Amino acid sequence: MVALVHKLEMWAATTGAEVTVVFEQPPRPPIRSSVIEVRHAPRPRKDSADDELIRVLRESGEPSTVRVVTSDHWLADRAHAAGASVEPARAFRETIE
Repeated sequence: MVALVHKLEMWAATTGAEVTVVFEQPPRPPIRSSVIEVRHAPRPRKDSADDELIRVLRESGEPSTVRVVTSDHWLADRAHAAGASVEPARAFRETIE
């Protein structure tokens, strides 16, 4: 989780993109960032990060401006249905590395 947050911070700082990463459970120790938003699902369980991400997406007010990065086809379908664009995780990982 720390390595991912670090890569996302570097990418966001370079591109100016707003980034939110959502984990299934709170990182221990907590991961803090002044560059990106680090969130976690309210209750850790299978797919809870996906549910949290969709909740945040629906509350965003402008889901069409949000890009969801995932390789999970079910989450991709839910994100599309909520109005977001979706990018495959592998392609995005190559971009940030």
